[in-house]
Formats: sequence, structure tokens, C-alpha cells
Amino acid sequence: MRDINLDIAGGELVALLGPSGCGKSTLLRIISGFIRQTEGRVLFDDSVVDALSPAERGVGIVFQNYALFPHMSVGENVAYGLQAHKWPRERIGKRVAEMLDLVHMGEFASRKPRELSGGQQQRVALARCLAIDPKVLLLDEPFGALDKNLRLDMQIEVKRLQRQSGITTILVTHDQEEALSMADRIAVMSRGHIEQVSTPTGIYDTPQTLFVNEFVGTTNVLRGEFIEGPAVRLEHGPILPVGPDKAFQQGRAVVVSIRPEQLRFRPAPSDGAFAAVITTVLPLGAQVVYDVALTGGPSLKIAEPRDAEGGLRPVGATVYLAPASPAACNVFPAS
Repeated sequence: MRDINLDIAGGELVALLGPSGCGKSTLLRIISGFIRQTEGRVLFDDSVVDALSPAERGVGIVFQNYALFPHMSVGENVAYGLQAHKWPRERIGKRVAEMLDLVHMGEFASRKPRELSGGQQQRVALARCLAIDPKVLLLDEPFGALDKNLRLDMQIEVKRLQRQSGITTILVTHDQEEALSMADRIAVMSRGHIEQVSTPTGIYDTPQTLFVNEFVGTTNVLRGEFIEGPAVRLEHGPILPVGPDKAFQQGRAVVVSIRPEQLRFRPAPSDGAFAAVITTVLPLGAQVVYDVALTGGPSLKIAEPRDAEGGLRPVGATVYLAPASPAACNVFPAS
């Protein structure tokens, strides 16, 4: 880990997003106290907690495998943390019932973890975590073991619980859709450092680095040369006007990134339009993705809403496409 400077507000849900091995789980373990950093400080409410254990820091952690005790019932699992924190016995039963009701698991209190589905075990792990009133909730790839439909249900449930409890939450994930849908802000990580911290729309629409641009979402990358305009003269295509906020030295080698949904089909050749041939058609429910090949150049993806009455564009058809606007073109140094 290097050059980490991350400030998380109370009640905020921040996602640490990045590929495997980028350091996001290591950073989570540093925050929780399972790993001691070699330099720098971890502060909770402006108090340095580097010398404190995970229990003393007041963190609650939910792992991918849930880490429930198999020999204990659901109720006993939730009560375990309260007993470890030496809660009075008369308060423990009431708190366990309250937490199980919160995650809609009250009727399963006497069951063992092996008698529960993956989603139900996830709920119990959350209840056990929230029971001790942690200052910070840490979620380490908590939905990785769930199937797609159940994963979405649990994402909605965790978001509801987080909003209801107002607890500060840090979510580690490599799933960009999960981060984009759940987080108030996202910290995109690569090779042990943070590339960018922003809102989901900020990360997607205005990435600050080429890595963030290519890791989050799908994009088309074209090489070219920066010229006056501002614009980019592409290696395989026309001159593309770009937004006025893009500023590079004249003649600088750059790459232009355009999201598939930011490309538009044009009825005829025009300034800034690509001539291309459709090679693949992918109907994806309400949307259609076309893979098109530029003459002598790379292939591009373009997405548009599916018109139930208009049908699909045929493979082999020559089409013309252009960015929706100059602002749709993100420009980065080629290096």
C-alpha cells in the first residue's frame, strides 16, 4: 500500500473497487486492525486507533464465507459478540431478537447455519455484526458466494440496513456494478494505491485515469493525435472534436475513450462520423449491442435501445456512427 489518503464521512457507504491483488482487502484489514501498517495513521473520529485491536476499535466485519459458528444456533451466533462485550444477560436476548427481526430472520433463531441458504446466512452474519453497535461496518466481498438474483436481493437489503442504521460502511468488491449501485462514493484501486475517489456517476462519466476509464464499465479506445480545436485526429478515422476541458500539447499522442452508449448511428457520412461494418449483433433484452469493424482499424461496440417494431440492424451492413457530443470523448495521454 502507498499514498493512501482516504476520508470517509459518518454514515457514508464507500466501496473499495479494483481487480484481484490491487490491495483493497489489505486496506480493509489495516482499517480493522488485523494488519498493522508500517507508516501512516488510522483515525476514527479524529482519534488514532493504531494501537487498538479490532474489538477495541469497534468495527464489525462480514466476510465472504460469513464465518458463522456451525455448532451454534442462529440466535447463539448473534449473541456471541454481545457476550464477548460482556453485555448483561437480560439485555442480550432482547437485542438478539431485535437484530434478527431487522434482517427478517426472527423465525430462524433456533436453526443451525447448515440449515440456512446462503442469503439467510448472510443476513445472520449482518445481524451478528450490527448487534454490537459497531462504529464502522466492514464488508469484504460479502456477496461473492451468492447467485446473481440472490446477490441483487442482498445488495438491496444491505443498502436498506445501512441507511436505516446510519452506520459508516466500507465495502470491498471487484464487481463494478455492485460498487456503482450501492456506494455513495467509490475508491478505485490499482497496484496498492487509489487511482480516483468520486461518486459513482463521477467515476463512470469523468474518469481521471485511463485505468479507471477501462476498469469501470465498457469503453472503446481509439488512438490519435491531439490538435487544435480542441480535437483529436484518429489513426483510423476522422477528426473528433473533444470537450474544451481537454488540454494537451499539439501533436501529443493520446487515446480517446467513448462508451458504447455514447456512440450514435448516423444516416449518412458526416463530419466526425465513422464508417464501419456490423460484425456481431447481441440483443440484450431492452438493449442491443453491436460490434462493428472500422475499415483498417479496430472494432468498436455501440449500444442502443431495442426498437420492438424496427427490428435489428443486419450483420454485414455498412453504418456510420459518431459520438453523441464532444463531451462524450474522454482523452488521456497515450503513455
